[in-house]
Amino acid sequence: MRRSSFSPEPDCAIAQSLAVVGDGWELLIVRDLARGVSRFDELAGSLQISRKVLTERLTGLLDSGIVERSAYQERPTRYAYQLTPRGRALLPVLVALQDWGDRWLLGDGSLTGTNAADEPPAHRLHELVGQRVPYVALPSTAGTTVDVVDADARATVLFGYPATGRPSPLPAGWDEIAGTAGCTLENRLFAGRRSEFAQQEVAVRGVSTQRTDEQQAFAKAEDIPHLLLSDLDLELAAALRLPTFRAGGYERLKRVVLVIGADRLVQAVRYPVTDIADAVDWALTTAS
Repeated sequence: MRRSSFSPEPDCAIAQSLAVVGDGWELLIVRDLARGVSRFDELAGSLQISRKVLTERLTGLLDSGIVERSAYQERPTRYAYQLTPRGRALLPVLVALQDWGDRWLLGDGSLTGTNAADEPPAHRLHELVGQRVPYVALPSTAGTTVDVVDADARATVLFGYPATGRPSPLPAGWDEIAGTAGCTLENRLFAGRRSEFAQQEVAVRGVSTQRTDEQQAFAKAEDIPHLLLSDLDLELAAALRLPTFRAGGYERLKRVVLVIGADRLVQAVRYPVTDIADAVDWALTTAS
């Protein structure tokens, strides 16, 4: 059942959207579905929501085409829920809300590309340890779409970075934003340790919100051997609730390093990254 406390203006897209996902529970359901929480009981436990309210909100999201379901058990029939393409298109909205909340509600309003170790974004990231990374396939510099976790590796080191300045110039004032400098250095350092990671059967993958063609041009110019993944649509950022900041017109990932096992469980998190060279050493040692 669709519930609304107001009559949305027919020509206002904001009002029309709020009539569909204006309830906080609905956006939180979308958040958890993006994280891979897909079954009714899992959603109820994660959200600490009554079964009646959850049923109402899921019904509304199904009716709106934001969520779809499929049976995973019969007698009794139980369903798993997932986002439709229309639902996944809401992920940038969620990430923008998270960024706004991190900056203006949980922070002091400063624009920053990193956080202190005792700030909420850092706590949120370190809570990923022991959590399962859902399947997220992103465009890569190899020209294919690949899962963020390498299924053929013993472990995957996944490092998120804000942006490189080649081939597209960085936004004005970039160097004044704390935590942004060093993306090219980070990629070079990981590239320089390629054989050591390979000997340990550890895959290395970098991810940013830059377009694939920009990443490909950078990888060619810098001779980067590891895959670079484009999270332009913020699917990974939403799935792992990665911290972001807005610069140059769109969201950028804050620098973070994750070590993920073959079982898709996060083994370790490095955040904040204050010493890039040391973080690369840490990744090799931790994943070995």
